[in-house]
Amino acid sequence: MFDKFLTVFKIPELRRKIWLTLALLCVYRLGYYITLPNIDQSQIKRNMEQMQASNNPLGQTFQLVQLFSASEFGNATIFGLGIMPYISASIILQLLASVWPPLEKLQKEGEVGRKKINEYTRYLTVALCFLQSVMWLQFVKQSMGQNAVYDDFWGFFPNLVNVITMTAGSIFLMWIGEQIDEYGVGNGISLLIMAGILARVPAAIVKLFNDYLKGGPRLGGDQGIESLLILAALFVAVVVGVIFITQGQRRIPTQSAKHVRGRRVFGGQKQFLPLKVNQAGVMPIIFASSLLMFPTLILNWLRSSWLGQYDWVQSLAGAFSGERGYIYNLCYIALIFFFCFFWTAITFNPKEIANNLQDYGSFIPGHRPGKRTADYLEKVMTRITYVGAAFLSLVAVIPTVVQNMLGTDWVVASFFGGTGLLIVVSVGLDLIQKIDSHLVMRNYGGLLES
Repeated sequence: MFDKFLTVFKIPELRRKIWLTLALLCVYRLGYYITLPNIDQSQIKRNMEQMQASNNPLGQTFQLVQLFSASEFGNATIFGLGIMPYISASIILQLLASVWPPLEKLQKEGEVGRKKINEYTRYLTVALCFLQSVMWLQFVKQSMGQNAVYDDFWGFFPNLVNVITMTAGSIFLMWIGEQIDEYGVGNGISLLIMAGILARVPAAIVKLFNDYLKGGPRLGGDQGIESLLILAALFVAVVVGVIFITQGQRRIPTQSAKHVRGRRVFGGQKQFLPLKVNQAGVMPIIFASSLLMFPTLILNWLRSSWLGQYDWVQSLAGAFSGERGYIYNLCYIALIFFFCFFWTAITFNPKEIANNLQDYGSFIPGHRPGKRTADYLEKVMTRITYVGAAFLSLVAVIPTVVQNMLGTDWVVASFFGGTGLLIVVSVGLDLIQKIDSHLVMRNYGGLLES
C-alpha cells in the first residue's frame, strides 16, 4: 500500500494537482483564524459554548449547520458563513430547473448551458451572502448582547464592513472550490466540507478522552469502558455500511443491436447500466435536518410564551429540543424518505435514459425500447431507493440514539457514528476514485486494487 501511495507522487501532473489541492485547503483553514473587526470574539465564543453545553436547540442547530456548510459560528471570522450560501444557491437553481422551462432548456444545452447556470449561481450566491451575513450579525447583536458588537460614531459603517467581509469570504471559498475542480483533484466543495468536519476531530477525540479514559478505564455507568467499545463498534459499522451502500449498484443488463458495415460487424455486445443504491447521496439528510430546525425553534418559542402552560406544548418542545425523542426521530426518518425520493426524481430521469439507449441502438432484454424501458427503470430505481433511504435514516438517527442511551456528548456522537462520518467516507471514496482514474490512464494499478 505504501508503494502505491509513492506511485501517486511519481506522476508529475497528479503530484501538482494534489499539492495544489492541499495548499488551497490550507488557505481555507487559515481563514478561520482571521476574525471580523468590531466584534468581541471572546463573548461570542462563551455564549456559543453555553448554548451547546446546555443542549440548547439553537446551539445544536448551529452545530448541524457548521457540519454541512464548512462554517464556524463559534468565532465571527471572514469565512463565518462557510459555503452554505453557494450550496443553497445551487440547490435552488437545480430545483427551479425542474419546474421552470427556461432553466430546463439551459440544462439541455450542454457545456454552454452549464456555464450560464453557474453564472446565475454565482449571482444568487452573492445575494444570499448579503442576506445571511446581515441576519447573522443581527443575531449576534440581539442574542449575545449589545457589547458583542463595538459601535462607534460611524453608525452603520462597522456592520457594513462586516457584511462585505463575510460576503467576500464566502465568494472566495466558492472560488477555491472551483479552482480545485478545475486544477486540483476531487470535488472542491465536497473537499471543503470534509476538511471542515475533519478539523473537528481533535476536539471530539479530546472530549472522548476526558469522558472515558481520563483517570483510567472503568466499568459501569454511562461513561464506562463498555460504552467506549459500543462507540468503536458503531464507528466501524458505519464506515463499512457507508462504503457498501455508496459503492452498491443495481446493474441492469443492456445489449446493443448489431450493425454490419462492409465486412465488419459492430455492436451486439452485452453491457450493464449501473443504478446507484444511494442515488441521492447525503442531500436528503441535509434537507431533513434543515427543515426540522423550524419546528424546533417555533416550539421552544411557544414553550416560553403563555402556551407553555399546556402539557402538550411542553412535550412537543422537549421531543424536538435536547431530548430528541421518538417523535423527532420519526419525523426525521419520514423527511429523509421523502427527500430521497424527491431528489432521486430530480436527478434521475428514466425517460431520458430510455431515449438515449434507443438512440444508441441499445435495449434492455425483455423490455421494448421507449416507454416500457422507462417504466422498468423507474420501477427498479423506486425499489432500490427504499434501501438507500433506510440506510440514510439509520445513519442519521445513530447520534441521537447514542446521545440518549449512552449519555455521550453531542460532539462525540455526531462524528463517531452519524452524518459527519457519512460525508467524510463518501468524499474520501470519491477522491480515491479520481486518483485511480489518473493512475489507470498511465497504466498503473489503482489504490484499491489488490
